[in-house]
Amino acid sequence: MDEREWLGQDNQLGLDIWKNKYCDNNETFEHWVSRISGQNKDVADLIKKQKFLFGGRILANRQLEYEGKKITLSNCYVMTPPEDSIESIFDRAGKLARTYSYGGGCGIDISGLSPKGTRINNAAKKTSGSVSFMTLYSLVTELIGQNGRRGALMISLDCAHPDVIDFIKIKTDLSKVTKANISIRISDEFMEAAKHRKQFRLHYTRKETGQVVEIMVEAADVFRLIAETNWDYAEPGALFWDRICHWNLLANTKEFEFSGVNPCAEEPLPAGGSCLLGSMNLANFVNDPFTKTAVFDFEEFKRSVTIAVSALNDVLDEGLPLHPLQEQRDSVQQWRQIGLGIMGLGDMLIKLGVTYGSDEAVDLCHKIGFAMADTAIASSASLAKGKGPFDKCNIDEVMATPYFQANTTEKTARLVQKYGLRNSQLLTIAPTGTLSTMLGISGGIEPIYANFYERKTESLHGTDVYYKVYTPIVEKYMKMHGIKDDANLPGYFVTALTLNYTQRIAMQSAWQQHIDASISSTVNVPHSFTVENTEKLYMMAWEKGCKGLTMFRDGCKRAGILTTHVKKDPVPVAGIGLDRGEIISIDDNVIGKKRKLITGCGSLHCMAFFDPETGALLETYLSKGSTGGCNNFMIGLSRMISISARAGIDIYTIIDQLNSTGNCPSYSVRRATRGDTSKGTCCPMAVGNALIDMYDEVQKELKQQSNTAMGEKPVKKMPTHPKADKKVTADSIFCPQCGEPLVFEGGCNTCKNCGWSKCN
Repeated sequence: MDEREWLGQDNQLGLDIWKNKYCDNNETFEHWVSRISGQNKDVADLIKKQKFLFGGRILANRQLEYEGKKITLSNCYVMTPPEDSIESIFDRAGKLARTYSYGGGCGIDISGLSPKGTRINNAAKKTSGSVSFMTLYSLVTELIGQNGRRGALMISLDCAHPDVIDFIKIKTDLSKVTKANISIRISDEFMEAAKHRKQFRLHYTRKETGQVVEIMVEAADVFRLIAETNWDYAEPGALFWDRICHWNLLANTKEFEFSGVNPCAEEPLPAGGSCLLGSMNLANFVNDPFTKTAVFDFEEFKRSVTIAVSALNDVLDEGLPLHPLQEQRDSVQQWRQIGLGIMGLGDMLIKLGVTYGSDEAVDLCHKIGFAMADTAIASSASLAKGKGPFDKCNIDEVMATPYFQANTTEKTARLVQKYGLRNSQLLTIAPTGTLSTMLGISGGIEPIYANFYERKTESLHGTDVYYKVYTPIVEKYMKMHGIKDDANLPGYFVTALTLNYTQRIAMQSAWQQHIDASISSTVNVPHSFTVENTEKLYMMAWEKGCKGLTMFRDGCKRAGILTTHVKKDPVPVAGIGLDRGEIISIDDNVIGKKRKLITGCGSLHCMAFFDPETGALLETYLSKGSTGGCNNFMIGLSRMISISARAGIDIYTIIDQLNSTGNCPSYSVRRATRGDTSKGTCCPMAVGNALIDMYDEVQKELKQQSNTAMGEKPVKKMPTHPKADKKVTADSIFCPQCGEPLVFEGGCNTCKNCGWSKCN
């Protein structure tokens, strides 16, 4: 077997992902499978049959430590929370940087830091507050590279912290804390107070000075604020902390404490904790798919779960000395967390002809979830028989937990009673963004995001032409049944944006009953979804026992461009009807605009000239100020922008490219220290934002002139350009690899054009 046979001859996207992300130094597919399976034939067989895949760090890194590379096999870590001192705060920043340098994502909780205005015994007199240090941790995440990607970070804060209002609001400024996800640790006490419209106490005691900060707030008002910011900015996410702490195998273990969650929130972990990930592809356990006799193969599934649990334990042992920090090695040695999850749930249900979110689907998920939990626990007990339980294992405490009692058969309980458990944590559901895209299936517990996506191809004249690309499961079904129009698909082809949120919560709640860790969850809702509905969604998720989630509303301010439709509005371009290679010349009859930008190196002056009739971009001049950056680079960039515009490339396409240029360290440092930089994360991106600002200004002026001079000289006819829907602003989210818009699903930004994912 080779990679084309494995992924499909026509699956070029999947082949590119495999080659660019997981294949090491042009190794063959067979060598890759042997390497990542640890030469285990059973594991290799599951991988080849696409029934199981390890998480991305294992697929990319396993056994490469023998080549002298500094790597980790863990996708995620939770840092020891910073104590309330400047030394501890910056110590955690250094440990974040070290962990990122090995390829791990991190979570950090800042609930232990003093609130804003608290007395401190240094030159500042008063602290700037816990929220102010989020910028530091976001900056570290931005600066440390991970082989073409950036580190992933989750920052959390307790709902009773006096800085919680500032924490909720911080990302409504789209220029702040841009390299971190944020979530609130919400208690049952807070939710009860919000539900019954009672007051809630925010409090903090500073140990060094004894100062007590206490504020009474209306819980319903704070809950409303959480809903409003989620409605328009998709953050902060909710972590229902009491459920996290009480529904797991260690709920009765007094010496154990969760310190935070990983970047996508599926892994609550202790201080220094780490977790290995792997996922079962549910879609490939369906026998006779798309037929009336289709059935889920429970016996094969349980056999495969047993192999996967053993495989993850093997990787845990191999990876133990590879963790970046000693505190991480110690934590993993003591608690031995693994995270086996699922992907392809949406595809599985379609193959079975079951509607996602229906009572039948919920019932089936309970059956599969219980089988998975019982089998995983039994497998861990069998491993403990030969290799011993995890260091901190107290069998009676584990078996007395509500989670254990709800998810084990008598046979499994007897095994645990006799041998203990090899792992303190077993199951999780991660986003699987890149993995599922590579295989062409739905990710995590999500339904398929859309039946099709718009993908572009460029004509010889630089005009983008968009065409439908059907989701693989949809395309396969349509071909099998001779369907030409996706409008004729059966009703069980529900998608993320057509699904009722109550059904989505029902599915997550069903799985959470059987998952001892947590679930990376994004509830996608349509643009018409209201703030009131957002409150109901979060209240329902808490009432039904979910451990956390976030919501993404189509067209919200965080990324209003992330839709599955493309408007066909006109965009002016220079030189309509140019032949290939032709470039128009311009005269002095132009509209000029100017902007002064502040970049990482200092000031930068941007001048742009536009067509006086259509407003199309014609020419750009860039020059540095007295403290600016490289003038030759600016001259070269302005020339390339100008020649592109005069060759018929529209301004949106140009700015798409400028927005894909990444992050500049000096830009990031200045933004963090002075806060005066122009929108963007590097000079080209700042220029792009300035150009679109000037372009919008010119279009507005031309429209006003047209309205006041009706019947005068007609405006040139402008060609239709589909990218007009993509207004390029600081809040637009584009793929850093190919420049196309990202889809937010499963708690993670994912590109459906090239397969890039922030989380893998």
